Amino acid sequence: MNRRHFLEQMTLGAGLVLPLGRHAWAATAVKPTRRKLIVVMLRGAVDGLNVVAPVADPNYARLRPTIALGAPGQDGGALRLDNYFGLHPALAPLLPLWEQKRLAFVHASGSPDATRSHFDAQDYMESATPGRKSTQDGWMNRLATLLPLLPGPANPSRALSIGPLMPRILSGPAAAMNLPNGAAATRADLLDRPQVGAAFDQLYAGHARFGKAYAQGRESHRDVMQSASAEMQAADNGAPLPNGFPADAARLANLMRGNDAIELAFVALGGWDTHARQGGASGQLAGRLAPLATGLATLAERLGPMLQDTAIVVMSEFGRTARENGSGGTDHGHGNVMWVMGGAVAGGKVLGDWHGVGDAALNEGRDLPVTTDFRAVLAQLAQRHLRLPDQRMETLFPGWTAREPGFQLFPG
Repeated sequence: MNRRHFLEQMTLGAGLVLPLGRHAWAATAVKPTRRKLIVVMLRGAVDGLNVVAPVADPNYARLRPTIALGAPGQDGGALRLDNYFGLHPALAPLLPLWEQKRLAFVHASGSPDATRSHFDAQDYMESATPGRKSTQDGWMNRLATLLPLLPGPANPSRALSIGPLMPRILSGPAAAMNLPNGAAATRADLLDRPQVGAAFDQLYAGHARFGKAYAQGRESHRDVMQSASAEMQAADNGAPLPNGFPADAARLANLMRGNDAIELAFVALGGWDTHARQGGASGQLAGRLAPLATGLATLAERLGPMLQDTAIVVMSEFGRTARENGSGGTDHGHGNVMWVMGGAVAGGKVLGDWHGVGDAALNEGRDLPVTTDFRAVLAQLAQRHLRLPDQRMETLFPGWTAREPGFQLFPG
């Protein structure tokens, strides 16, 4: 591979260029391991009960009179997964992967910590040390240090994130890269800079001729920019809405195919804190799920043969209440659903220890219990997919006593 060819691969035609040093291109000549892991974090707590809905349980419709999905075949109904669960219809692009047994779900999974704080729960899932705030590094960074090193000099593109900032999950001693999103969900202007905006506000405050027009213009702009509530924006922790994810997913796939050194990748998407007007088959949640599904399907398609050696996990900090609230939404919950995709995944199944959504089965009478620790899912990805030796699991998940969850995500 010559330098010009490498730089062409990195550019990807969309302004997405890796900030590598002058001589870093030479490191890609090293043949790396083939197995890859991509993590997609849905910040804000996606409603897993409407992602993979227990449509055959009468309690589901009882608890969600306006937002429950109908049975498969009905108008606004879920897509049939089995005789009990249905997939949200906005996720239709992923149904072929399910039918090919390349997609599985682990229901009633999540962090055992009881917090319903977005910030704390995201921190615990990214550090993989629930309840412990003192952990300095993220579990994907630890994973990068534990996987067998490639021959030759360390390559900073081994682990990468796509987003505005380096995420907690990749913080730590191992080299990692952060690339900006290719498309922003909203574009701020000069007046959105706090100091500039404050100066102009003061300049036009009480202005006889232009004051009212200025104030109205600023208010209109704020309405556009504040399409989500302040709480939702905080829950997103800086992650963009999923709208631009299909393009980012295509770029990520092209990048991974063009640079074999990339083993670990992370993408965070916001907009899942649906306290009001969540909707059922259509509405706010459906509008978020549709580009997510398109992006994941695009990622799988663009990876091509590499998908056979790639696992993609989708997770969120916690689930949402089983019962809808008075605003047509759902509040912070506990258990959720994790998604696992890939060519080697033993898919076509909804896995996990499922207890139903009857009143007696709910955690604190309000949400799904966590019956599968999210680390049990990640441990299978690390051991059976990435082939991490057993003796390194304590370093990857410090303080966790590994327990087999009763299912296998990978055959053998």
